[in-house]
Amino acid sequence: MDPVGTLLPMATHITDECINCGACEPECPNEAISEGEEIYVIDPTLCTECVGFHEYEACQAVCPVECCLPDPERPEEEPTLIERARKIHSGKTFNDDFPSRFKK
Repeated sequence: MDPVGTLLPMATHITDECINCGACEPECPNEAISEGEEIYVIDPTLCTECVGFHEYEACQAVCPVECCLPDPERPEEEPTLIERARKIHSGKTFNDDFPSRFKK
């Protein structure tokens, strides 16, 4: 929660098991991943769990310690994630058959 008690959006987060290898950062189609003070972090306003780009979460696929995980405390659904992708990438067309891990 933010300081006023409102739930922040969060799709995927990086757990404390992160070894700072950086493998995830270049894989993110939204540039949501950056190096934090101790571990890599994901900007929740930019993460779409790769909905619109892949049928899997790219950061999770390359993480050697499997620390890129959907946040169970703040789940997001496909419509929210594709809407965020459309806003972030306003120049890109996302057809109805866009890639998504929810369609597996």
